Amino acid sequence: MDKIDKTDQEWKELLTPDEYHVCREKGTERAFTGAYWDEKQAGTYHCRCCQTPLFDSGTKYDSGSGWPSFYRPIDSEVIAEEYDNSAGMVRVEVMCKRCGCHLGHVFEDGPDPTGLRYCINSLSIKLEPKNS
Repeated sequence: MDKIDKTDQEWKELLTPDEYHVCREKGTERAFTGAYWDEKQAGTYHCRCCQTPLFDSGTKYDSGSGWPSFYRPIDSEVIAEEYDNSAGMVRVEVMCKRCGCHLGHVFEDGPDPTGLRYCINSLSIKLEPKNS
């Protein structure tokens, strides 16, 4: 899969100001405000910026955090990880490997079978519903 490299101006033209802030400036939406924190519809969650498939709804669960949470990505090769020392804590940031979109963070307090919680901003993803 080819990497996507756009200028800041190109991203600003493709994304809303809120999407740009979260996806390109590593912002975070407020808990319980995003479109997908309580979404139950089956489908695939794609990167908001480059449409790469990232998470399957079958791995989504209610973590009580107020953000969409998944216990694993579709493929480990679509996610990049980086240590994040902002906000006065050490966390692991997760990004789309193809375009660098900031997705959220991964924590080691998730359910079986992985024990991981991918805590993702709704503004960073887009649900493609499964056809009935």
